[in-house]
This record gives sequence, structure tokens and C-alpha cells, in this order.
Amino acid sequence: MGFRHNNVLHDNHFRKDWQSRVRTWFDQPGRKLRRRNARKEKAAKLGVRPLTLLRPAVRAQTVRYNRKIREGRGFTLAELKEAGIGKKEARGIGIVVDHRRRNLSEEGKALNVERLKAYKARLIVFPRNAKKPKKGDSTGEDLSAPTTRASLPLPPSFVREEPRKITEEEREFKAYRTLRDQRAIQRNEGARKVREAKKAEEEANKKK
Repeated sequence: MGFRHNNVLHDNHFRKDWQSRVRTWFDQPGRKLRRRNARKEKAAKLGVRPLTLLRPAVRAQTVRYNRKIREGRGFTLAELKEAGIGKKEARGIGIVVDHRRRNLSEEGKALNVERLKAYKARLIVFPRNAKKPKKGDSTGEDLSAPTTRASLPLPPSFVREEPRKITEEEREFKAYRTLRDQRAIQRNEGARKVREAKKAEEEANKKK
């Protein structure tokens, strides 16, 4: 700003002892070590608990990405019921539950049921009191079995077929024509039903 009119002159403070207001970071190495030790203590407390919670395998959204499989939010109640796992029990053994999700295909549902069964087969539940194990706790040789903290991997997004010869039936099959015919049948189904109902009514009237 320039100096104009009969105003007060600027009194800008350019010497404010900035050295006394600088924030130092000399404690960074100590903080790093403290965080590392805290992580070690937490891991020791968790014991052999899996590193991550079990989540379902779902198809990604939209036509562009639906060929890929990713982890979903949680398993549906139908999937848990088919795998023989209760809703409360699932939350206690590291399985995420999502009551809002719905199964839109039998293939997807079967895939997640198999995922739950595989997880349950590998699961070792250590009892709180070794002398009084509760229902669902592991006993005997299971407790001394080797353990891993790695999570269950996602299944492959598609199964590759072995190369083979094309049959004559496949060679003669017209995919485009079949798709167009099925589309036409579906579009005209309503009109066809109306036409058939009208014809049946006319025949009934003739018989009278």
C-alpha cells in the first residue's frame, strides 16, 4: 500500500525475534522408537490373532471393474446361516457382518460360504480358562497345531480354461442372432400374452 491522504503512517514490525518461535523436531527419533515398542507390545498382547478381520469376496462395481474381485464390507446373514455360524459368534471370532448387504447371485453366495467354511476349518479358538473350555473353543491337539497370522487370500477372479479344439456345434452357433432373438422374445412377451388371452376369450365365446 502506498502513502495517501492524511492517514496514520504504517508501523510494520519486521523484527519479532523469530528464532524464539521456531518449532524444533529433535524428539523425532525418540518418538519413532516409542511407537515401534508400542506396536511390539500390542502384537504380543494380540498373540496369534489374525492380522486382519475376515471379509467377503465381492465383485467390484460397474461394467468396467466387475471382472475383478475385492474384499467387501461384511458377510450377509444368509451366508453366515448357510455356513453354520451365528451373528454374535462371527463378531467374536474375527468375521465382519454386514446386515444391509444382499446376495444377488447364487455363485457369489456359494463363494463366500466356502470362504467362511475354510476360515472356520483353519480357526483355533484358545479357551480363556484351559480347565473349563466353553462351547466352540478348541481342545486337544488343535491347541498345539502350528499357527499363522496371515489372512485368507481372495479367490481368483476367473478360472482359466485349458486350450481345446472348437466343436462343430460351437462353430455353427450364431451368438449375435441368438442374443437378438432372445431380446425380441423378452420385449414382445407382454403383447404376446395379451394376444393369446384375447384369442382364448374369442374361442370361448364361439363355443357358447
